[in-house]
Amino acid sequence: MATRLLKRTGISNEISDRLKRQQIESCKDLLSLTPIEVMHAAGLSYQQMSVLLQTVSKAVAPPVTTALDLWKQNSDSCFSTSFPALDKLLRGGLPCRTITEVTGPSGCGKTQMCLMLSVVATMPKSEGGLDSSVIYIDTESAFSAERLVEIAQSRFPEYFSCKERVLQMARRVILFRELTCDDVVRRLERLEEDIISTSAGLIILDSVASVVRKEFDTTLPGILMHRSNLLTHEASILKYLAHQFNIPVVLTNQITTHFGDQESPSSAEVDSGCVTAALGNTWSHSVNTRLIVQYVNAHQRQILIAKSSVAPFAVLNYTIQKQGICIDENDSQETLYQGTDPGLQPIKVRTGFTYRPVD
Repeated sequence: MATRLLKRTGISNEISDRLKRQQIESCKDLLSLTPIEVMHAAGLSYQQMSVLLQTVSKAVAPPVTTALDLWKQNSDSCFSTSFPALDKLLRGGLPCRTITEVTGPSGCGKTQMCLMLSVVATMPKSEGGLDSSVIYIDTESAFSAERLVEIAQSRFPEYFSCKERVLQMARRVILFRELTCDDVVRRLERLEEDIISTSAGLIILDSVASVVRKEFDTTLPGILMHRSNLLTHEASILKYLAHQFNIPVVLTNQITTHFGDQESPSSAEVDSGCVTAALGNTWSHSVNTRLIVQYVNAHQRQILIAKSSVAPFAVLNYTIQKQGICIDENDSQETLYQGTDPGLQPIKVRTGFTYRPVD
């Protein structure tokens, strides 16, 4: 991948440091230069420069693989969600090396899902976890350490009965709060080193839509293309990291009312019109698996598998309890998908609230 750091390509530390002093740090930086510029920047002869460019080019070129190779890699490459019914539909859980999106209206449990997956990822493999750290990028200041601990102790009371295990779990969730588009992009571009240094086995971005929708007014000419380019760049980085380190990437998305290629304001959450996942159809094709969470009534909600390379279109009912999301394991439904694009799948929102006076 073009954003890969030069020092990760196998070139010598001397040349890497020499290029870094001239603000040439990534493969993209180097490969954007002419051969003469590379010779001057690295202080190399023509032959040495040619070898350098070949080395860097090979490092970012996609490897040749076969279907058999992929089958062997993916046969046991899933991350259990700790929901047996959902794992069964997804043939083992959330697929590694890919991007899984959870989208839906506020209050449906997207962040609850992220917190629960974070807890599971830190647990030993013998307990269904990944025995790894988690990189959690929070763009909405929605992360709650108290809720993380509460879910851990309530969902897995036997394992987390020991305080030291709770502390170890909390230490393994590395939180980054990035509140602007530039901050998010810079964090993603540095994430390769973070994954290596923390031995992370799961990346969570909660949420991908928050900062983008605040900073880009898509009613202005040219803004939609600029936003699309930014999202494509973010998706390419996340896909590279997922594939390079064989880990799952989970991100959350918001909802919007749909008017052609435009999006309405966040009033969609209380509107009964056509509500769909935010960021448009182009973005919907960037994610590999899309899970939609939506309201059924004031207490019950649903998870829809709207996009998956292995799972059917299915519906699972759930509630949110002290231990996090609780799926009704005996009430799953598989149905034929009638739409043409997962980006257009209608999402149910809560349109009314019951007021109960306090005595």
